[in-house]
Amino acid sequence: MDLYLDTAEVSEIREIASWGVLGGVTTNPSLVAKSGRGFEEVIREISAIVQGPVSAEVTAMEAPAMIAEGRKLAAIDPNVVVKLPTIVEGLKACKALSAEGIRVNMTLIFSANQALLAAHAGAWCVSPFAGRLDDISWDGMDLVAEIAQIFDIHAIGTRVLAASIRHPMHVLQAAKAGADIATMPAKVFQQLIQHPLTDKGLQQFLADWEKFKEKAKQP
Repeated sequence: MDLYLDTAEVSEIREIASWGVLGGVTTNPSLVAKSGRGFEEVIREISAIVQGPVSAEVTAMEAPAMIAEGRKLAAIDPNVVVKLPTIVEGLKACKALSAEGIRVNMTLIFSANQALLAAHAGAWCVSPFAGRLDDISWDGMDLVAEIAQIFDIHAIGTRVLAASIRHPMHVLQAAKAGADIATMPAKVFQQLIQHPLTDKGLQQFLADWEKFKEKAKQP
């Protein structure tokens, strides 16, 4: 399962990319707005840092405008994946853009039926929002697993991107559910490496090494 950052903060992307484990980035208008920078400027800079897919979302709500905006976004960099909302107009735009060889991420997926429709429209990936389903007392990871199972049964090549990841357990659950990608905030990404026993063990190793060096100095 590939690990993506869900952010538009370039500093966060540079840091995680330096680890050598970052597979891609997802953004949306809300995240870019928080960065306080121009949309195309941010996408171009992210694409220069990340050697993987960068999802950039359209703001238009009608298919013709979505298609035009999607083409413009895709022209920024070969790594750009056009992000479309899973509505009827989004399906129309997805069909047109995918026919032109432009990769599409169908977002705001909350049912397996929506994911199936998106796959038939040619989506490169679908993004079920696990955390937002959890917020309304549904099991979001059940949906991720359901979509992954359906795609596997029918040999559908569309990727399953687990989105709205809230904590490290979500990442583990997404991997076990068969997601191809999990995208998460930088805070969650950083939590993946943390464990108190790792810290404790390292402290013990260093303490033992210092004792050994002191002993070696003695005549």
